Amino acid sequence: MLVLSFLSWWYGPGWKMVFNSLGPRMKSVSAGFSVVQLFRTLFQPWRRIISYPGASLDAKMRAWGDNMVSRAIGFFVRSSVLVAAFFTFIVVGLATILEVLVWPLLPLIIPGGIIGWFVL
Repeated sequence: MLVLSFLSWWYGPGWKMVFNSLGPRMKSVSAGFSVVQLFRTLFQPWRRIISYPGASLDAKMRAWGDNMVSRAIGFFVRSSVLVAAFFTFIVVGLATILEVLVWPLLPLIIPGGIIGWFVL
């Protein structure tokens, strides 16, 4: 009776639970990489390193150049993290799809392993 209950759950609610886990996994990756915040601050200066312009034109140009370099570094670092998040999304999605496809075969591994043990 316990085996039938297990198989009933495995091929019913259990398989559906694995299939529905893709959304929460993607949200977890998004939260872990702070994707929304990275897009919102993509062109912001890196670590708020800002040079304030002085009174002369030379000081204003130097501050503008420093701020542009800080923004370029911020853009590069944030876009690199976004690329890593994109690849993580792909890996998590493929792993979930693989898990959904392999899920029905997992209960067969134990009897198959026992039979294979005796045959070899």
